[in-house]
Amino acid sequence: MPRIWNDTIEAHRRAVREAILDTTATLVAEQGLASVTMSQIAGKTGIGRATLYKYFSDVESILLAWHERQITAHLEHLAHARDRAGDARRRLEAVLEAFALISHESHGHHGTELGAFLHRDEQVVRAQRQLHDMVRDLLAEAAATGGLRQDVAPEELATYCLHALTAAGSLPSPAAVRRLVKVTLAGLQAETDL
Repeated sequence: MPRIWNDTIEAHRRAVREAILDTTATLVAEQGLASVTMSQIAGKTGIGRATLYKYFSDVESILLAWHERQITAHLEHLAHARDRAGDARRRLEAVLEAFALISHESHGHHGTELGAFLHRDEQVVRAQRQLHDMVRDLLAEAAATGGLRQDVAPEELATYCLHALTAAGSLPSPAAVRRLVKVTLAGLQAETDL
């Protein structure tokens, strides 16, 4: 019986934490970072302020936890895209397209007060490194099987791909994003394939 009770308590804590994260993100999107208070978050979440402070010390710590959750979900999505594709070339293409679509969908907070706050955090640097390494490894694997240029190191090509596809955030549609992915992939072709 105690284990069931502990599992129930943990599930409740996770649900409260998730509600706090979601509510805070919504409030910040609606009102701006500087306007959101812990009292508002507690009220909209349906919990007392004392309970809220048991989970988080301030609005900024909530936003950092929310952003960490987003980053983790994005990296998991990219790994899933990679793992369900076929050969090395298709895995590379799947990851690049998934990254471009994520960039397109999350363009709303880039260049904003919230974006500036979130992107100075160390977790962003770690996530960017993981993403870069994933793309670099896929490029090396695809180059080894032929068809991709080998006159530029995979490390440099990964930087090229990620910078090029970050532009997807300013594109008007998923169709435009997919065209950008095709153009980026064309830049990876071996010279004999051009």
